Amino acid sequence: MKRLTLIILILVFAFFNAMANSDTTGVTDTTKNIVYVFSINEEIAPPMWRLTQKSFKEAYALKANYIIIKLNTYGGMVNMADSIRTKILESPIPVYVFITNNAASAGALISIAADSIYMKKGAKIGSASVVDQSGKIMPEKYQSYMRSNMRATAEAHGKDTIIKGNDTLVKWHRDPVIAEAMVDPSIFIENISDTGKIVAFTANEAMENGYCEATVESIQEIIEHAGIKNHDIYEYKPTSLDKFIGFLINPAIQGILIMLIVGGIYFELQSPGIGFPLAVAILGAILYFAPLYLEGLAENWEMVIFVVGLILIILEIFVIPGFGVAGISGVILAFTGLVLSMVDNIIFEFEFHSMEAIGLVLKSFMIVAISIFIAFILSLYVSQKVLTSNTFSWIVLNSSQKKDEGFVGVDSKQKDVIGQTGIALTNLRPSGKVEIDDEMYDAKSEIGFIEKGQKVKVINYSSSQIYVVKDEA
Repeated sequence: MKRLTLIILILVFAFFNAMANSDTTGVTDTTKNIVYVFSINEEIAPPMWRLTQKSFKEAYALKANYIIIKLNTYGGMVNMADSIRTKILESPIPVYVFITNNAASAGALISIAADSIYMKKGAKIGSASVVDQSGKIMPEKYQSYMRSNMRATAEAHGKDTIIKGNDTLVKWHRDPVIAEAMVDPSIFIENISDTGKIVAFTANEAMENGYCEATVESIQEIIEHAGIKNHDIYEYKPTSLDKFIGFLINPAIQGILIMLIVGGIYFELQSPGIGFPLAVAILGAILYFAPLYLEGLAENWEMVIFVVGLILIILEIFVIPGFGVAGISGVILAFTGLVLSMVDNIIFEFEFHSMEAIGLVLKSFMIVAISIFIAFILSLYVSQKVLTSNTFSWIVLNSSQKKDEGFVGVDSKQKDVIGQTGIALTNLRPSGKVEIDDEMYDAKSEIGFIEKGQKVKVINYSSSQIYVVKDEA
């Protein structure tokens, strides 16, 4: 069974390694302009940040001349949007954003970072105020952070100085005040926004105010408008690994994996040696942590505290009598490792993200807590059914062993020791050896752990096993 566990581990790691290295960029024609295209069409969250990093890396490997981002989003996590914004601003390759429908909130921040913005007819950009998960506007300190972020992003595109006679005029390529007004409804801009209204532009309005180069209907029209000649288009296609990771980080699947971990450990502790339940628990842990690690959510220290928690629980059960500091600490550490692995650690770095952090932690807490509870209940139920259901009769001994056929049962005198007292010859955790009237018996503690040398009292006999408790008399 140890070999089976090792084989499973090797196969799983080999699978992830092969999938992670399955992307090939191929050979490119350096005589042509390479236009690299990828899409952001979901909530701005860790998967989108990972996709952006991967896409830029692939574009660099291809030696692309241009990057076009097809964008359609209502927003999402501001910290993830800020990371994408920074990636775009620092890109040595010109980045164009093609808004196909919506660039709201965090999507507006990403769009303003691009070198050029193109919009489809009917598309919108703006409405970047910070809201909580219920859609309620957050307090001023959160809006202030977002205003400065929007303003700095607009300013990053520079300005022109125009001299007319004795007057020197400054014309921003993207007006920072307009970017702020997409967040702050108190900002008044003549002919653009009235006080009390957040700025959101249609495609034509965005063109009039320098927030859109042109309205287009396709990538090809962007290429033509930008004057890109003799080009090849490379569009990012999700790999099998991307799809598999997306499947595994679904909250419902994460809950099932947690149940496999807990259930596997439970059944392993109920059986001697190392067997199939442990292999299931290990596989569940790998499938739980691996995609979260690849998505940039789980950190090394979070996986370490989970493992340390399990070690402490095992030590408490098999080495240390009773259930004390080690056991409680182990439960807390293992639980914390599972919860925090779902949450991107960057949200804890700024006060701005505190409410977002609380919401995500609570969501992760509920997923883990409910999954563990269900796993524990199912484990108790299944452990009983395995030995009583006809479905599993093939693993249960059902034949009769009759005395007249030569089979001899356990000495019946064990029944006679019920009510008698004795001494624990070994630690009972919960099973061990006891001595009663100078005779040694196999015994099991009915309640808690019993230390070696403790007086015990026999209270029951069942299935060739005597059960004892501490004798407090």
